[in-house]
Amino acid sequence: MTYIKERRRILVVEDDIDIADLVTIYLHNQNYITHVAYNLEEATKLLEQRRPDLILCDIMLPDGTGTDWIRALRKSADLPVIFLSSRQETEDIVQGLELGDDYITKPFDPDIMVARVKKRLRPAPSTSENMVATGENVWRDGWLDLHFDRFEVRVNGKEISLPAKELQLLFLMASRPGHVFSTDYLFERIWGLDNWSDVRTVMVHLHHLRRKIENTSSTHRYIITVRGIGYKFQAR
Repeated sequence: MTYIKERRRILVVEDDIDIADLVTIYLHNQNYITHVAYNLEEATKLLEQRRPDLILCDIMLPDGTGTDWIRALRKSADLPVIFLSSRQETEDIVQGLELGDDYITKPFDPDIMVARVKKRLRPAPSTSENMVATGENVWRDGWLDLHFDRFEVRVNGKEISLPAKELQLLFLMASRPGHVFSTDYLFERIWGLDNWSDVRTVMVHLHHLRRKIENTSSTHRYIITVRGIGYKFQAR
């Protein structure tokens, strides 16, 4: 059995959904957990809740600038920060490098972005509490096992077969634990341009998914409804 370090958490602060999704996909492929905030208010809440190991931050955001937010953050926390910005003026880059640890201009090569993230992340403590007994890209808590590389799901030690849409929903949500997905977003991402269904099919599929992976007689509940907003995967 091979031991690997616990998956590192990265907070992505980016208001462009397409860029945020691109960053998330590439970081996920490298076994990172990502939490996405589309404005500074969301970023502040996620920072308090998730304790990331690194921040990828845009500069121009709907409710302020990433540079001002990081400047304030530096007074109470010391985290690696990489700015992502379309601003390419020398003054902006110099300011970003003074406040953060790196500066990437848009458009950027996702592979280079990942390489810079790897370089800036400090080594994780190598205590047994920060280790997972697996040689694969796996999330587990004793009841539910998710094998991201093979799209394999085990419940209470037994592999289960899920329909394609339920499987896609589960792995999309589990790739960003705690992130609240709107029903419209889930429908667009999973069903795309299919015109034979509507957003209600998301609720139906999640209902069936819950029955298959959750143990309602214990604390193993994963698909959480956020009233009036959508759903999230609650990692325990």
